[in-house]
Amino acid sequence: MIKHRKPTTPGRRKSSVVDYREALTKTTPEKSLLAPIRSMSGRNSRGVITVRHKGGRNKRMYRLVDFKQKRFDIEAIVQSIEYDPNRSAFIALVTYTDGIKSYILAPGKLTVGQRLLFSKQAPLIPGNRLTLEFIPVGTEIYNLELFPGKGGQIIRSAGSAGQVLAVEDTYALVKLPSGEVRKVHKTVYASIGRVSNESHMLENIGKAGRNRWRGVRPAVRGSAMNPVDHPHGGGEGRQPIGLKSPKTPWGKIALGKKTRKKNKPSNKFIISRRK
Repeated sequence: MIKHRKPTTPGRRKSSVVDYREALTKTTPEKSLLAPIRSMSGRNSRGVITVRHKGGRNKRMYRLVDFKQKRFDIEAIVQSIEYDPNRSAFIALVTYTDGIKSYILAPGKLTVGQRLLFSKQAPLIPGNRLTLEFIPVGTEIYNLELFPGKGGQIIRSAGSAGQVLAVEDTYALVKLPSGEVRKVHKTVYASIGRVSNESHMLENIGKAGRNRWRGVRPAVRGSAMNPVDHPHGGGEGRQPIGLKSPKTPWGKIALGKKTRKKNKPSNKFIISRRK
C-alpha cells in the first residue's frame, strides 16, 4: 500500500512511500545472514570512475539471499518478512526443519508461519519451488533459472512475474515480464507466484535527497555543456541536439542502438522478442 506524505515542505508535497508497517513483520535482520558491502562509487580497481552519477548513499549490509534453494524435500517455515535495502522486493527469513536458517525472495501473499517446500513436485502454493515440467500452463512464476543448477537469475524485481505457456519434449516456453517468450530447459526450477512489493513502481521519490540516499548523484544534461565537453553542447540559448541521434559524451549512439550480438548463441532460445 502506498502512503502519501503530508505537504509540509516542497520536498514532501509529492512524496510517497510504501507503507512497510502492513507488509513487514520484523525490522532487524538475521545477523548470521549479513555480509559487508564496500562502496565502490562507480569506480574500477584503479579508482577511476567508469560509471557516472554514482556515490554517497547510506551504509548498508548485504543480505545473503538464497536464489538456488537447493535444500530439497525439507519443509521450511516462514519466520518473518523483511525489508532488503539492496533490492526492490521483500525477503523472507525461513527456518528448515533441520534448524538451518535462510533468506529467500518473498512472493506476494506470503504469511508468517506458512510452510514451504522446494521439490521437483511441490504443491502449487505461492513460495514453493519446483521444476517447470510439473508446473501447469498459465501459472505465474518468479526467480527462474536459465540453466539447471545455476539458481534463479531472472524475474526477481518487485511485482514481476513470468508465465508458463507450454511444456514440450525438452523445453518449456516462458513469457517473461518484458513480453519476451523464451525457451528454457524443462528441468530448471522456478518459484510459484509473483514477487512481493507490487506497489514499488507507484512510489514517488519527491525530492533529490532520496536519490542521494540511494547513491544516485546528479546528472547534468549534455545540452547544458560546451561543445568540448559533450556532442550535444554549445549554441546560443536552448538549441536542439543537431545530430541524427542522441550521443553519449564519447560520441556513441545513446538511444535505439542495438547492443545484442547478432550471433549470440542464446538467440535460438528466444521465440519472440519483447515489444
